[in-house]
Amino acid sequence: MGLLTGKTALIFGVANDHSIAWGIAQAFAREGATLGFSYAGEALARRVKPLAESVGSTFVEPCDVTQDADIAALFEKVKAAFGQIDILIHAIGFANREELTGPYYNTSREGFRLALDVSCYSFTALARAALPLLKSGGALLTLSYYGAEK
Repeated sequence: MGLLTGKTALIFGVANDHSIAWGIAQAFAREGATLGFSYAGEALARRVKPLAESVGSTFVEPCDVTQDADIAALFEKVKAAFGQIDILIHAIGFANREELTGPYYNTSREGFRLALDVSCYSFTALARAALPLLKSGGALLTLSYYGAEK
């Protein structure tokens, strides 16, 4: 019996088999957790679905975390599939490709806003939506990147 047997975790941010979120998912699966995954866009779906299947997850759903209606719809699906969850993992980071090249001071206001919305504010939005389904003593976890300290 693993440390997470009987626990359900919903994971956002798996991009590929090198993602920190994927490492968390594998560890949770080894410890017996039931896992659900959400992804953004069809390109990620092609990567996330086989990974989810490899750890026995049948819950793999899209969600645009910049859209409150998408978040609400996702959590309705979570409620139908799991009833409640014990853990929410937020490992989402995003910036438009053009914002990641050249000097920092060339970052556009809109690009900066979008990066903060997706990478940071989405944790708040997901936490708010998850709260009614989060079991007492449940956990909300978000990640940062070492570069944020520089």
